[in-house]
Amino acid sequence: MDELLYVIPANSEKEEILNTLKAHPEIKFVSLVGIDMAGNDTDEKIPMRIFLKDIDEFYAGTAVQTDGSSVVLTGIATLNNAKVDMPVDPSVNWFVDYNMENYDEETGKPIGTLRIPSFLIHEGKRVDSRAVLADTLAYVKKELLALFKAHPQISGIESVNGTDVTDIQFTSATELEFWVKTPLEDAAIEEMSASQVLQEQYWERTHGIVRTAMEQCLLVLDKYGFKVEMGHKEVGGLKAQIDESGRMTHVCEQLEIDWRFADALQAADNELFVRTIVREVFRGMGLEVNFKAKPMIGLAGNGEHTHIGMAAITKDGKLHNLFTADDQKKDFMSAIGYGSLMGLLKNYEVINPFVSATNDSLNRLKPGFEAPVCVVTSLGHTPEIPSRNRTILAGLIRDLSNPYATRFELRACNPYTNTYLVLAAIYSACLDGVKACVTHTTAECLAEISKDAGEEGFYLEKDRAYRSEDDVFEDYTEEERTRLFGAPPATVWENMQNFENYPAKLAVITAGGALRDQIIEAFRAGALTRWKTELIARIIPENRDIVRAAKEAKADFVTDLDSYNWNKINGIRSYLAKDSIDEKSLFTLLINALNDGDYATASGLQVEMYDKVEELKSLYDSYVKNMI
Repeated sequence: MDELLYVIPANSEKEEILNTLKAHPEIKFVSLVGIDMAGNDTDEKIPMRIFLKDIDEFYAGTAVQTDGSSVVLTGIATLNNAKVDMPVDPSVNWFVDYNMENYDEETGKPIGTLRIPSFLIHEGKRVDSRAVLADTLAYVKKELLALFKAHPQISGIESVNGTDVTDIQFTSATELEFWVKTPLEDAAIEEMSASQVLQEQYWERTHGIVRTAMEQCLLVLDKYGFKVEMGHKEVGGLKAQIDESGRMTHVCEQLEIDWRFADALQAADNELFVRTIVREVFRGMGLEVNFKAKPMIGLAGNGEHTHIGMAAITKDGKLHNLFTADDQKKDFMSAIGYGSLMGLLKNYEVINPFVSATNDSLNRLKPGFEAPVCVVTSLGHTPEIPSRNRTILAGLIRDLSNPYATRFELRACNPYTNTYLVLAAIYSACLDGVKACVTHTTAECLAEISKDAGEEGFYLEKDRAYRSEDDVFEDYTEEERTRLFGAPPATVWENMQNFENYPAKLAVITAGGALRDQIIEAFRAGALTRWKTELIARIIPENRDIVRAAKEAKADFVTDLDSYNWNKINGIRSYLAKDSIDEKSLFTLLINALNDGDYATASGLQVEMYDKVEELKSLYDSYVKNMI
């Protein structure tokens, strides 16, 4: 399939695009890709002949409109005012999505759909996630260029004369983790949990159909120009079995694919398309792919570590990593690097709602699964030895032999995190920190980020600590973590409340105007609607099934311990699910609170429900195992 067209490069001329598409008649459709507040992408099939005829209208946004009330633009596009225009974005790559199950009879090639990233415009304003990121980056660039003019010499990067800086580049990359399994296969949670603890899976060799699918994925992604760097097994999984015909069955493994960084907006687009390719290739092999943050409770979840970089271009055309210090053995990073990292950490309470906006995402962020729960960073014990502390929220990544490699890695994201909004919030927060640090030396910045809780600083909050080179899970108690690094939100409601609880920090990420109040409220309202709906329609019914399944066991010999355990189990069952005239069960109280809009009460009841269900499962497991 080397003769297939995979990419139309960014900023291609219209005439060149038309000629290319006419030379590839197997590409039958166009799909405009707009991203709503939840990170969902639009997809439609527009015949190619319409695009070829009306390409100018597609650029102007007048060729295609969508019903904005059908996507997550909560409070923006309403039923009586739903029309949304979709102008294409020529500044990024356009990818061709091929249907390997549908071949064009004339060309003998698979039928392709040209996926064109687009913006969503409602009442003359851009209201989509892509636009929020694009507009935020433009604002941050303008502010940084002004800072360089005002402060030509910045500590740690004295080699860069600020008056010579002509442009700023924002780079990002994501790592995709996912579970793959045989369709309809029930997961052996206990066995896989043991395998995870025994570290039997990480970097394990892939076999059979999983190996084939992984190899095909990497080859296809390279054809699209993603420059894949690695594909490997992750910590979760179980060895598959082989049936009588020699086919692998009972597949249930966790995998990861990494690819090269790109401009921040392009990187977010890339991630979206990579997910599509991975899902289609594995599906073609008869395997299901799951990108959920925590598809199976008790096992490792799917992360998507998000890398953040920043560079300057000077008049001579040279590229300078703004985070890298001139002397990497003396300084961990430049004052701009310190400021960016401190800005991310200080303002994380209003970044976190974009990172973790679902019940599933918060289920992943629990101690014990290499997922971060504390707002803290690690730099390394000395500048000569880069850190690889996996227990912190945002780490500093360095390579002393490669000054272009210095970047931050945010470890809390998952494959369904809205990367566009997360990057917009992060770069806005980075700017805030840079403004505070450009007049300080790298030594002063190091002291600031390393300060103890209770110590005054010039930027960071007094009562918090922000750096640890220790294992955050093993070397601190839960009380110490909360005191030093803050308490993480337990529910979606708690996380969304941070927009109200931290108005000064909200002002930081909204300063550029792209993450304006209308966008914040649309995102928040959509997240809370999904939170409420999922609890009522999915989570509570699933937990009710767990309660029903916990039945009294029949045995020839019942001990007093068995009777005691069953009475305790039955009490929890009744507390969770059994209503009476005088008292309502926890499930009923939670549903009533959600329907009444009493989200604060519902949030507390959700936490209690999770605790009680886990207690029930643990007790019932012990109870059944004692039966003979």
